[in-house]
Amino acid sequence: MYGIKEIAALGVIQKLLIVFLSIFKMKRVCHLALVRKNLLAHSPFVQPLDKMELRAGSFIILRRHFLAKLVVTFLALTLFSGCGQDTKAPLSLDKRELPKSPETQSQQRLRINQNVIREISFDDIVFDMAEDTTFSRDLLPERVTSLVGQHIRIRGYILPSFQQTGLTQFVLVRDNMECCFGPGAALYDCVVVKMLPGRTAEFSIRPVAVTGTFGIKELKGPDGNHLAVYSLTGESVR
Repeated sequence: MYGIKEIAALGVIQKLLIVFLSIFKMKRVCHLALVRKNLLAHSPFVQPLDKMELRAGSFIILRRHFLAKLVVTFLALTLFSGCGQDTKAPLSLDKRELPKSPETQSQQRLRINQNVIREISFDDIVFDMAEDTTFSRDLLPERVTSLVGQHIRIRGYILPSFQQTGLTQFVLVRDNMECCFGPGAALYDCVVVKMLPGRTAEFSIRPVAVTGTFGIKELKGPDGNHLAVYSLTGESVR
């Protein structure tokens, strides 16, 4: 199968051959007419009146030859001027974007939100809570509740445990003092991290940065007291 460019090139070549053949035929006819005119003009058997008629006929032939050249030249110029046109223009498609459906726009916004990581610290999730007060979600300010479901990164220390490698769940605390978790510790100084399936973390005595989805999930001890209220679906620990 020939492409668009090949078909256009074949058309141009065909037209050029037609033009050249027309020029060749016209030149041959004019040449034969001039030869016949010269022979008859010098012939003693031709009367003077006939010679005048031959001259008039030769003039007509030359005029026709000149007009034919003009026509051929005009056709050639028209042909070559059309060769530079873009042959792809008839097949050009309208590249304007179609209006996006609400579903597509929501999917794009969700994808963008997942790619944007919000950096927070433990200071951003502090809330006021008096001593000997039972925790209630009403105590959480709007700046904390607005983080629920967001993609965040928070830095802290991994609370030591009996397991050092392959951690699928751990507690991230504000500093490396054990008082940040357990009875007497502030609830906003710790986050319970549960890694996504197939992902683990390694214990380190150095501070780590945990990336994941923030949530609020109350964790109570055997006595019914709250141990933690924040959760994080962990994606990576660095």
